[in-house]
Amino acid sequence: FLGDACVLWNSVVRYQNELIYTYSGLFCIAINPYKRYPIYTLRTMEIYMGKRRSECWPHIFGVAEAAYQGMNGSGMNQSILITGESGAGKTENTKKVISYFATVCSSGKRKEGEASLEDKIVQTNPVLEAWGNAKTVRNDNSSRFGKFIRIHFNSAGKLSGADMVVYLLEKSRLTYQQPLERCYHAFYNLMSDFVPDLKEKCLLSNDIKDYWYVSQGKLTVPSIDDKEDMQFADEAFDILGFSSTEKYNMFMNTACMMHMGNMTKDFVPVGKEEQAEVKDDVNSMKVAELLGIDCEWMITYFCKPKMKVGTEWVQKGSTCQNASNSVAGIARAVYERSFRIVVDVCNETLCDPTMKKVSYIGVLDIAGFEIFDYNGFEQICINYVNEKLQQFFNNHMFTLEQEMYIREGLDWANVDFGMDLQKCIDMFEKPMALLAIFEEESLFPKATDATFAEKLMTNLLGKWTQFAKPNPRPDPDAHFAVIHYAATVSYNLTGWLEKNKDPLNDTIIQLIKEGSNQLAIDCFKDHPGQPLEAPKNEERKKGKGGKTVSSYFKGQLDDLMCVLYKTEPHFIRCVVPNTHKQPGGVEPGLVMHQYTCNGVLAGIAICRAGFPNKLPYPEFKGRFNIICATAVAKAKNDKAAAQCVMDVVKLDKEKYRLGHTLVFFRAGIGGWMEEQRENKIGSVLAWLQAGARGKA
Repeated sequence: FLGDACVLWNSVVRYQNELIYTYSGLFCIAINPYKRYPIYTLRTMEIYMGKRRSECWPHIFGVAEAAYQGMNGSGMNQSILITGESGAGKTENTKKVISYFATVCSSGKRKEGEASLEDKIVQTNPVLEAWGNAKTVRNDNSSRFGKFIRIHFNSAGKLSGADMVVYLLEKSRLTYQQPLERCYHAFYNLMSDFVPDLKEKCLLSNDIKDYWYVSQGKLTVPSIDDKEDMQFADEAFDILGFSSTEKYNMFMNTACMMHMGNMTKDFVPVGKEEQAEVKDDVNSMKVAELLGIDCEWMITYFCKPKMKVGTEWVQKGSTCQNASNSVAGIARAVYERSFRIVVDVCNETLCDPTMKKVSYIGVLDIAGFEIFDYNGFEQICINYVNEKLQQFFNNHMFTLEQEMYIREGLDWANVDFGMDLQKCIDMFEKPMALLAIFEEESLFPKATDATFAEKLMTNLLGKWTQFAKPNPRPDPDAHFAVIHYAATVSYNLTGWLEKNKDPLNDTIIQLIKEGSNQLAIDCFKDHPGQPLEAPKNEERKKGKGGKTVSSYFKGQLDDLMCVLYKTEPHFIRCVVPNTHKQPGGVEPGLVMHQYTCNGVLAGIAICRAGFPNKLPYPEFKGRFNIICATAVAKAKNDKAAAQCVMDVVKLDKEKYRLGHTLVFFRAGIGGWMEEQRENKIGSVLAWLQAGARGKA
C-alpha cells in the first residue's frame, strides 16, 4: 500500500539515518542535509561508474551515470531536471552532476598555459553565482535565476564543450530588498577590497551604506566571505579567458548601478510644474564617467527625455518620481544585460569548435512551484513553467508505464495523464487567455492594474475552470486565483504591467550607445535607441514593437520545452526538510507540501491508476503455490499455474493481469494476496494439528 503516510515515514527514517537520496519511481528525491557529507569524493564516483541504477544505493551520481549510459547506449540526448523550492539544494546538486561528468568523461586534451575544458565548465560557477545569487529569507546563497546547461560529448563519450541559457533573472531585487534579504553578492564583493585598484576605477567609497540601492536589507551574511568570493570570481574570469578590459567593464557596470541609486535621490522639484532638476551633480558625474558619456546631457535627458511628435522632436518634462523611475529602469537593464553578456562570453569559451559534438546531456536547475503569502509576477512565471514541466513528466512516466503493459501483452486502454494539466496550460496560452490579455494590456497606453484585473475577470471567470476568485486569507488584496496541479494560488497583480513593459528611456540609451564603455554598448546592441532619422520603411517590419518581459520569457520557455521533448529525461526533486536549517530535523507538513507541489505524490497516484505491484513468475510461484499445490504441479507453464492460483482465491479479473513474464496487481492487491496465503497456511497448520490430536 503506497499511502502518503508511508512515503513520509520512509523519507524521514532514511533522512535521519543520513541517507539523503531516495528513489521513488522515476524520481530521485534529495533532501537537504544542511551539513557536508563525504559522499561526493573521487572514490564514490568510481563506485558508480559503469553500474546500473539498481546495483548501487541511491545517489545523484547514480542518476548522472544512468543518463550517461542512456546517451552512449541509445545515442539519444538526455536531460536531468532538478527542481525544488528555494534552499532545497538544487544548485549544489547541479554542481555535483557537472563535476561528475567533468571527472568521469574528461577528454584529457589541453593546450599549454590554458585551462582544460573541465576546469572552465566548473569555473563558470563563481561568476554566475556572484552576479546571479543573493541572500533571501530562506537561503543565504539563493540563485535568483534559472539555468539550463548542456554538456556536449563526442562519439567516444568524452566531453567536447558546453553551453547554457539563463532564465528570469530577478530584477526587482536590484532596486528594493526586504529587511532580512540582501542584494546580489557582486556589489558586496566589489566593496571587499580584494582587488586593490578596483574601488578607484569604480569611483567607490569605503562604506557600502553610502549606496542606498544595495543597503536596504542586510549588509553581511555570516556564511559568506565576500573577500574570498571576490577572489574566486576574479580568478574565474581569468580562467574563462576574459580580457582585463572586459573584466573591469563588468565591475564598472556593476558599480554604476550603485551610483545610479544615489542619483535618484538628487532630483529636486523646481517651479509650479515640479519639473525635476539636479542641483548637486557629484553622483551624476560618477555615473556618466563609468558609462563613458557626457554628464550634462545625461542629466538633461533624465529630466527631460526627447519624444517625437509628428515630425518634430520635443522635450517632455518629468516629475522627480518619473525621473528616478527612469534611472532605476536603466540601472536594472544595464545589470541584467551585462549578466546575459557574461553568460554569452562563457558560452563562447566553453564551445571548442575543433571538437565534434555528437550528443549532449542537459541539466535544468530551475525554481520549483512557489506559494507565498504574497504572490506576484515572479511567482506566476515560475508556477507556469512548473505546470509545463509537470505535464512533461506525466507524459513521460505514463508512456513508459504503458509501453511496459503493451510489451507484456496486457489488454490495456491507453490513458492520457497529460490532459489533467492541459486545461491550466491552455488558460495561460490560448488566444484571449491570461498571457494574451496581459500582453495586450501591457502595450495599451491607458491600462491600469484595475482595468487589467477587470478584463481578466470578464474574460476568464466562468469560461476557464482553472480560473477562480481569490481567497482573502493570507493576502486580502489578491486579485485572482489559479488552480494549479499542486494547489490553488491567489495572485496579486499590483505593478505587473510596469514590470512587464520595463520601460527604458530611449534618449539615454542612444547616449550610451554612442559612449565609450564597450560592455554598455554591447548591452544595448539589440535596442533601437533613438536614431534621429527614422529607419527606412523596409526595415520596419510588423511585430517589431517593444518586447515585453512575458513574451521574451514565453519564447525562451517554448524553446526549452522543444529541447526537453527531444531528450530522455531523468528527474531529481530537492526537498527542504525544515525551516531552521537544522541537520536531521523534519517538519512533516513542510515535506508533504513539497511532495504535493513537486509531483512525487502525483507520480505515485499515476502508478496506482495502473498496476503498481509486479512479480516475476518464478517468484510468484515460489510464494503462492501453497494455495493450490496440486493444480500448480499439474500446470503446463507458469502462466497457467498463476491462473490456477487466481481461480482458487476467486480474484476478480479486473484486479490483476497475467503478462508474458510478470504478474500485475492493482494497488493494494499484493497485500490481499499475502493474507490469502496466511489463511491457507493457517488452515494447513490447523489440519496438521487436528491430525496429530486424532480429531481429523
